[in-house]
Amino acid sequence: MFHWLEKNPFAFALGVFITIAFAGLVEIIPNFVQSARPLVGTKPYSTLELAGRQIYIKNSCNACHSQMIRPFKSETDRYGHYSLSGEYAYDRPFLWGSKRTGPDLMRVGNYRTTDWHENHMKDPAGVVPGSIMPPYGWLYDNMTDIDTAYAEQLTVESVFAVPYTFNKDKGTDKAQLIPMRDGSTSIVLIGDNIADARSLALEEAKLIVADMKDENIKEAVANGQIPEIVAIIAYMNSLK
Repeated sequence: MFHWLEKNPFAFALGVFITIAFAGLVEIIPNFVQSARPLVGTKPYSTLELAGRQIYIKNSCNACHSQMIRPFKSETDRYGHYSLSGEYAYDRPFLWGSKRTGPDLMRVGNYRTTDWHENHMKDPAGVVPGSIMPPYGWLYDNMTDIDTAYAEQLTVESVFAVPYTFNKDKGTDKAQLIPMRDGSTSIVLIGDNIADARSLALEEAKLIVADMKDENIKEAVANGQIPEIVAIIAYMNSLK
């Protein structure tokens, strides 16, 4: 066999290639699958956070802000721990990128507050002198599309088995317990129907608005409406 291979260089080269390729797949694929699994402490987005993510994409925020901290000291000093693939397990689509007109936002929830975002979205240059980011005043007037966010939740829950817990299953054996870093477990609720989803999102919005100062936003939420600025802040706060 080896004697024959020595006389047939093409077959020998092909055999070496197949052997190395097979060994590479055996080594790479299991590690890739393992690293892509959700990290402990990684939760799917709530209804309001997911709606905020849709607003984020709709306004092309990802065109200027990446969400991928590279393992360089200059980046980890500024933004925090470098990104791990398992942290993106529930992101569809991924919002990675290498072009940064603005800073990376992967862990913005660790160092910016609701109050900061409220003022910054309204007047970026007033909060960060020299900023070239435009104001996003319409986020204070437009209302959040909760229905589309709920539809996406239902889709990923049924197609990709994202561990949401339906509101009716809270406190039962059907609840999807998500392991957290401190050893505890958590659940992320999804509405039993569209009315329930709107109610869950509104309750979450009230928690965000409690830290905001804009009286018009507070009044809108009190009347059962959710301005887009509230949803996008909920999404920003979830990036940790």
